[in-house]
Amino acid sequence: MSTVTPAAAPKEAELRALLWLVAVGFFMQTLDATIVNTALPAMARSLGESPLRMQSVVVAYSLTMAMLIPASGWLADRFGLRPVFLSAIVLFSAGSLLCAMANSLSLLVAARVLQGLGGALLLPVGRLAVLKTFPRERFLQAMSFVAIPGLIGPLIGPTLGGWIVEAATWHWIFLINLPVGLLGGLATLRYMPVERNAALAGFDLTGYLLLAFGMVTLSLALDGLSGLGLRQAGVLVLMIFGLASLTAYWMHALRHPDPLFSPHLFGVASLRIGLLGNLFSRLGSACMPLMIPLLMQVTMGYSPLQAGLMMLPVTLASMVMKRPGTWLLTRFGYRRVLVCNTLLVGLATASFAMTTLDQPVWLRVVQLMAFGAVNSMQFTAMNTLTLKDLGPAMASSGNSLLSMVQMLAMGMGVAAAGAVLAAFTGYFGPVEAAAALPAFRGTFVCMGLITIASAAIFWQLSDLEAPAARARHEPAEME
Repeated sequence: MSTVTPAAAPKEAELRALLWLVAVGFFMQTLDATIVNTALPAMARSLGESPLRMQSVVVAYSLTMAMLIPASGWLADRFGLRPVFLSAIVLFSAGSLLCAMANSLSLLVAARVLQGLGGALLLPVGRLAVLKTFPRERFLQAMSFVAIPGLIGPLIGPTLGGWIVEAATWHWIFLINLPVGLLGGLATLRYMPVERNAALAGFDLTGYLLLAFGMVTLSLALDGLSGLGLRQAGVLVLMIFGLASLTAYWMHALRHPDPLFSPHLFGVASLRIGLLGNLFSRLGSACMPLMIPLLMQVTMGYSPLQAGLMMLPVTLASMVMKRPGTWLLTRFGYRRVLVCNTLLVGLATASFAMTTLDQPVWLRVVQLMAFGAVNSMQFTAMNTLTLKDLGPAMASSGNSLLSMVQMLAMGMGVAAAGAVLAAFTGYFGPVEAAAALPAFRGTFVCMGLITIASAAIFWQLSDLEAPAARARHEPAEME
């Protein structure tokens, strides 16, 4: 019979505590990405804004995370895991407090940026800590444990947000982060390793600034059509600056010895198509967690809690679809599945244009479940396609690039939907109650068409893989 020595027990306890610390950080990051969706109408009333112009609250958080993700690994190596993770918790908590104190939309968006700066570091730095601390044979098991809260956060976020708004006020959506942040900070000081990388390569600051500026200006251009109230000339200037900055980054990366993301990554066809498909297909579908609760509260009179509960079928169907999705990819291959499923996601998105005020609840639930199922299949297939052919030398960089594109697409998708909704609102007139339903219908059709158009990207995939070769690529649970 083997016994555990006194020296081994504390070490194992510290490993478990580290896992819980990283898992809770991941949970808070994903929870705050969705918890505000059902609370936006209540926030709008409190701040004296239209509920149809509140998408900047979501865009600011997602865009800030996308902007900081490329620098997260270098920051952790340069300054150490513990200082960076502790800074992430402090920024996230401070941003949460300022969100609760905001008395205008501008201050709320600024606070969400600060919150996003912290949230962007929680998962990458926590994942790096697990990688450097756990033995190789236990890494997969450890990361599986950490990933579970990331699935629970979006599941309970909309419902929890709706309940908090009804039980208290929307401010408590952010205030609940403060005790968690305090305990997380104390646990970080106790259990997070300090570890730095002594042989750290230089950071490509020029490339980072070009890439970040390009992402921000393009997203602001989309949001400027609605949330920021910019005129067409201002939007055009922002778009030109954004495209020029991204082009300059590409040219810079071609000649830089150690760029943020090597252009050689795009020599891998599956990654190239997967990233472009991720970006453009999510432009259409990423807005749905925001648009559906907004539709139900603004046009149908749902309470925040009722709107949050109506999002449960989407998430439950998403979870149920994970295993069948693996079988479909193995049986039919990535090209057929992604082309067909992208069309289905677009049609499911556009189907919400048929929403009526007297639509039976059971039919609405079925519609939401159908969207959740095909959307989950889309995420599984796209994410696995993007990473499946990367060698060990490219895996880390490719994964970071995928994470950045996902967050960027989420922010740009919400901004695009807000711009389209604002355009239809101006065309149809009133923006309150049932009178806003035509504007929502037009928006759902447009976002569905954007998704359908992205199927042409996945059509470029080669479908020559034999079934045995396809079977070797187990779809990754990344979302």
